[in-house]
Amino acid sequence: MHWSQTELKLAARSRGFHLITREIIDAVDSLPEVQVGLLHCFIQHTSASLTINENADPDVRVDFETAMNHAVPENLPYIHTIEGPDDMPAHVKASMMGASVTVPVRNGRLAMGTWQGIYLCEHRDRATARRLILTLQGASK
Repeated sequence: MHWSQTELKLAARSRGFHLITREIIDAVDSLPEVQVGLLHCFIQHTSASLTINENADPDVRVDFETAMNHAVPENLPYIHTIEGPDDMPAHVKASMMGASVTVPVRNGRLAMGTWQGIYLCEHRDRATARRLILTLQGASK
C-alpha cells in the first residue's frame, strides 16, 4: 500500500476560477508509482474552494464567476464585514463549493474525464497565496 502527502503552495491569483490540474500533478512526485488509488486535494482556507469541471473552454470560468456572484451577492446585509465587502460572500461561496476534491488514480495518472480539470475557486478580490494538502493513497505498481 502506498501513502504520501505533500503541501502545494499556489501563487496568489485574481478573483475567479483557475485551472490548477497541472500544478497538482507536478506536485505529487509519487503519482506514477500508484496503480490504483485516490488523490485527495484539500485547501487550507475559508475564502477559496476547489471543484472539478470543464477544462477546455475558458468561457466556463467566466460563467462560474458570474453564477456564483448572482447566487451570493456582496450587497446582502452581512454582519461579518471587517475584512471588506468580499469577505463574507467568499466564505459562503467556499462552503457551497467545498474545501476538497477526490480524484481516482489509475495506472499512475488522474482518472478524470477528457474535459475535466481541477479548479482553484478564488473568491477574494485581493487573495494571498493558497495552500493545498495533497494526499495520495493506493496500491503501488
